[in-house]
Amino acid sequence: MADILLIRHGQASFGAADYDQLSSNGETQSRLLGSWLAAYESPPSLIATGQLRRHAQTADACVEASGVDAPRLVLAGLDELDHQEILLRNRPDLPGHAAIVAEVSRSDDPHRTIVEMFLAAVKRWASGQHDHEYTRPWPQFRMEAIATLQTLAEQAADASEPIWVFTSGGPIAVMVGELLGIASDPTLELSWSLVNTSLTRIGINPRKHLITYNAWPHLAGHAELITHR
Repeated sequence: MADILLIRHGQASFGAADYDQLSSNGETQSRLLGSWLAAYESPPSLIATGQLRRHAQTADACVEASGVDAPRLVLAGLDELDHQEILLRNRPDLPGHAAIVAEVSRSDDPHRTIVEMFLAAVKRWASGQHDHEYTRPWPQFRMEAIATLQTLAEQAADASEPIWVFTSGGPIAVMVGELLGIASDPTLELSWSLVNTSLTRIGINPRKHLITYNAWPHLAGHAELITHR
C-alpha cells in the first residue's frame, strides 16, 4: 500500500485577469519541490491532477525537475472552487475582473480588501442558503472531493510507490477535514494556511489516515517563496 501525497499547486497569477497559470514564483516552487522529491521520496506509481492549468503546470515543472515520470490521471474532483462565480454571486455589482480591480484599487489596502472580499464570497457559497445559484454548490464540491479521495485510496491500495496528486487548497482542506472528522461548515478554513506546493501526506494501511499536513521542506531557506495564493 502506498501513500498519497497531496500537493497544492504553485503560486498562480493572483490579481491577474487569468489567474489559472503559474507565476514565475510558482514555477520555481514547483521545480524546488521536484528536486526535493527526487532526493527524499520514491518515484511515483501514478500522477493525478485536476483539470486546471495550474495543476498541470505544477506537475510538469515538478516532474521535469525530479527526473521521473509516471502514468497520469485527470480527476475533476481535484479542481478548485470557481472563485470568479463565487465572487460574482456575492457581489453582483462587480460583474467582471475589471470591475473587481477597480473596486479593490480604491482601497487603502488592496491586498486585504481582495482577501476579505473572497472570504465573504466563500462564506456565502458554503452557507447552504444559496446553493441553487451556483454551478457547483458547496455540498457537491465537498462530496466530489471526498469521492476523489476514495478513488485515490483504491489506486494506492494496489500500489507499492506513492501517488503524487496535484490539486488546490479547497479539495485538500475537504479531504483532511473528512479524515479528521471535522464538521463540514468550518472545513474550508483549513485551506487558508496552505502554502503553495506544500505537501500533505495520507497513509493507506488499509484505513486512510493523515500523516503530515502543509509541509514545505523544499522551501527551507527561501522565505520569499513561501506564498499562500
